[in-house]
Amino acid sequence: MTTRTKRTRGAAKRKKTLTLPLLVRRDMVVFPNQVTQVLVYRNSSMRAVDKALEDDRRIAVVGRRNAGEREYAADDLYDMGVLANVSRTLKMPDGSLNILLEGENRIRIGEVNLEGQIPQAEVSILEEPPASSDEVSALMRAVVTLFGQGCKLSPLLGEEAHVMAMNVDEPGWLADLVTGYLQLPMEERQGVLEILPPLERLHHVHRLLAKEVEVLELQKGIQTEVQDEVEKMQREHLLREQMRVIRRQLGEVDPLSRDTSELREQIQGLGMPEAVQKKALEEVERLEGIPSVSPEVGVVRNYLDWLVNLPWQQETEDTLDTKVAGRVLNENHYGLKRVKERILEYMAVRKLSEGKLRSPILCFVGPPGVGKTSLGMSIAKALGRKFVRVSLGGTRDEAEIRGHRRTYVGALPGRVIQTMRLAGTINPVFMLDELDKVGIDFRGDPSSALLEVLDPEQNHSFSDHYLEVPYNLSRVLFIATANVLDPVLPALRDRLEVIELPGYTEEEKMSIASRFLIPKQVEQNGLAGKEVVIGPEAVRRIVREYTREAGVRNLEREIGSVFRKIAKVVVEERQPPRRVGAAGLPKYLGPARYTWGMAGEQDEVGVATGVARTEAGGDVLSVEVTLMKGKGNLTLTGSLGEVMKESAQAALSYARSHQGDHDVSAAVFNEQDVHIHVPAGAVPKDGPSAGVTIATALVSALSGKAVRKNVAMTGEVTLRGRVLEVGGIKEKALAAHRAGITTFLLPKRNVKDLTELPQKVRRDIQFLPMESVEEVLTAALVSANGSKSGGEDQEGPGEGAASLDDKRAPRVAGRVRGGGTGKAGSRRKSGSPQV
Repeated sequence: MTTRTKRTRGAAKRKKTLTLPLLVRRDMVVFPNQVTQVLVYRNSSMRAVDKALEDDRRIAVVGRRNAGEREYAADDLYDMGVLANVSRTLKMPDGSLNILLEGENRIRIGEVNLEGQIPQAEVSILEEPPASSDEVSALMRAVVTLFGQGCKLSPLLGEEAHVMAMNVDEPGWLADLVTGYLQLPMEERQGVLEILPPLERLHHVHRLLAKEVEVLELQKGIQTEVQDEVEKMQREHLLREQMRVIRRQLGEVDPLSRDTSELREQIQGLGMPEAVQKKALEEVERLEGIPSVSPEVGVVRNYLDWLVNLPWQQETEDTLDTKVAGRVLNENHYGLKRVKERILEYMAVRKLSEGKLRSPILCFVGPPGVGKTSLGMSIAKALGRKFVRVSLGGTRDEAEIRGHRRTYVGALPGRVIQTMRLAGTINPVFMLDELDKVGIDFRGDPSSALLEVLDPEQNHSFSDHYLEVPYNLSRVLFIATANVLDPVLPALRDRLEVIELPGYTEEEKMSIASRFLIPKQVEQNGLAGKEVVIGPEAVRRIVREYTREAGVRNLEREIGSVFRKIAKVVVEERQPPRRVGAAGLPKYLGPARYTWGMAGEQDEVGVATGVARTEAGGDVLSVEVTLMKGKGNLTLTGSLGEVMKESAQAALSYARSHQGDHDVSAAVFNEQDVHIHVPAGAVPKDGPSAGVTIATALVSALSGKAVRKNVAMTGEVTLRGRVLEVGGIKEKALAAHRAGITTFLLPKRNVKDLTELPQKVRRDIQFLPMESVEEVLTAALVSANGSKSGGEDQEGPGEGAASLDDKRAPRVAGRVRGGGTGKAGSRRKSGSPQV
């Protein structure tokens, strides 16, 4: 038998002990003086009810704590319950029992037996202490008044409940009655049941009732606000419907119908493709069926606005006169012969094909400041087309290109479609600036999204996620720009017609300054008509000593700085100079920032000059080798990449295997440590084309023969001593020319790249093609008797010198940074020289 020891409380007085059938409830509390309807499902509980009916109809009703569990034990029962009378029973179709209980007295639960057929418990009937005072009367009135407010606020309580409370004359009974009507959790109901003193119980119920009335007032306020809003919307809808009927009877058209009719007329008159027009008309019909107060109206209307405002047939007529176009291009840009020829060829072919030619996808590749973006504007002007531009630098989200689905809040088309809407024509010149600066992250790869945009076989039906209809981009002349092509996705690079824009020579910079930059800065600084000029020698000094770049952006900035200082003199009502000479530049620009001519001052042992290709064009660098007593260890410094370190290892292996050819003792490699350093040490460098430079410096240090000061070289070296082809010859040659190099050693297979060099560079620098390291060493090293084997001491270009035409052999010398062939799909760090 499961039993539980009886516990007592101070206020309880035991009248007598009874053994009664036990009815356990987990979802309700029965109070004295109340009639409660109870559904019984458990067989044990039904047997307890039958037992009560057989005896005197009395039964003990008690709650339990673990309401969430199906099974329970004696310890789970509360200590206090109610003695009730079973007044009526009804059997239900589902087998349950519906009984009506009349609460009589509070009882204390003693020993409990749950193991038998009929659950029973020993109970003690508790008597309430008397309570009669002015405080009790005042509190009863307060409870009745507050309960009346709750009855008015709650839809579950009516006037009948308030009347019943008004006619109760006992404080304990009133507290039980109010608790029975309130929607309280079982724990709080049980708490009221266990308070025996009537006054204390009534105080507790008054606090619970006050809290419940406060919640009901808040609920009523919310319901009232919601109801007012609903009534307002219904009233507006009714008024709109009435206005629509009145307008229809008067022969007028309501604004929504007029709006949709105008949209339908616009769509039918825009010349959209059939599939697009069908989609747009479906959206118009959908708009007509949506209630005007629905948020979906704005979404559909914005979508239709995009479809209507996009150019579908509007285009500008091309100016296909190649002479006029050539004059426009020459007026705005100096040099760039290859680019101008390509544009004129496109215009000629388009004129002959009567507009059936697909537009090429051009890509201008070159260092900053050479005029890539402004050249696109000049092309648009020459063709008579509109010019639009999108900067791709820092773009990392694919949705920037393709747009967002309309299911997203605030969705918009991608930047391609947005720019086409801005252009207003289907055939603008569309510039995709900084193509090599596109990034990748978890939101996708924008470069992959550009594949469809820049593919002539696919862009006639470009799909934007927002539009969800094909859009024709095949009439657009796309022009992409990049500083280097290595970071560009290989599949995207394959779709581009690459046109390289090399850096400018000194003479070209001076011509650009005199023809474009100086007049522009005079105008921008308010000096028009002041007859202030910058002399040619001053411009040359700015180029040599105040700028070091492949383009002309910094040159324009320095010229503007000069004119700004002159403008200040004019404003101060002083006499401005009419001519700025070379000697007066420090007055305006300060001391010189750079030293012109980077060729060595004298022939040195263990120091060779190389050239490199960077994002800024080309640059020169030197390779230094020194020997120290040691055990044949090799040390590499200068922020070298893995490829360049391997080139140094290959050069050392070649030197060791050919030590006899250069009078180098074998003991040197076991008794000396070799240290190879490539300044500047803080700049990362990588690439294979410094192999011959490292080999030359290494052999020079081992043999003691000096390297000629005015010779620069480039080329990859193999273990057998062969010189392999490299890239970036044009940029490297221009850098060598800026540095004052006079002899340039390059792989023989790179001779073909010399045809693209300016005449000035080909005239000033001697190019010597090389097939082996031995040829490089012969041309670069000073022989034991002090004679020089190639370059400036020769009568002509020398045996094996590269010939570009029948009249003149090229003469070039410089240093190489960058220009390693690299793998097509590799992505290098921005700003790192490629050697």
